Amino acid sequence: MAKRVLVVDDEKSIVKGLKFSLMQDGMEVECAYDGEEALNMAKANQYDIILLDVMLPKFNGFEVCQQVRDFSDVPIIMLTAKGDDMDKILGLEYGADDYITKPFNILEVKARIKAILRRNSKKEEKAERPSTIESGDMKIDIESRRVFILGKEVKLTAKEFDLLELLSMNPNKVYSRDKLLNIVWGADYPGDGRTVDVHVRRLREKVEEDPGEPKYIQTKWGVGYYFAG
Repeated sequence: MAKRVLVVDDEKSIVKGLKFSLMQDGMEVECAYDGEEALNMAKANQYDIILLDVMLPKFNGFEVCQQVRDFSDVPIIMLTAKGDDMDKILGLEYGADDYITKPFNILEVKARIKAILRRNSKKEEKAERPSTIESGDMKIDIESRRVFILGKEVKLTAKEFDLLELLSMNPNKVYSRDKLLNIVWGADYPGDGRTVDVHVRRLREKVEEDPGEPKYIQTKWGVGYYFAG
């Protein structure tokens, strides 16, 4: 999905230039020209990042940043016309993630935006990733890479754990043998689908009460394997 950016500056030529350049990179760009308008837009919409000028009519950039932080942790990059370090320090103290001094190079602005979005994306992935998965009698500790059945630890090889982790974190999603081989063993691995079959069989022998009638790792005939969630 396209990233949504709010550009806030009372200099229309700057707003126009930023909007044009960011849209060329496939971003959705909305604009505000004073602090009050920026605050209202930030409350009414979900943005991936805000570019916020310090010197604004109605509310200045610091006031906007401070108030946005009361209801959102959206990344904010302050735009300051001064080389004064105090502006930068104030911006960061009010909750800004970064600052850029005017006049700026648009390539630098885009690089900073992308760096912050990448960091945020990784944080979100980490936050969404559970530390443990429990299903029936099975408990998978993702952090320590240990598996327990009825409270008793089951010893898995690294690849068996990788396979179980992938399937259990995506319950009911069917993976073909080729897809599993590619993700778990890597695109350069010289083996074939039989490698996956052997590991699934061994995994079932370790975690299933009856490997012939598996409860967790299911086969979708003619397609592949999935974890019954």
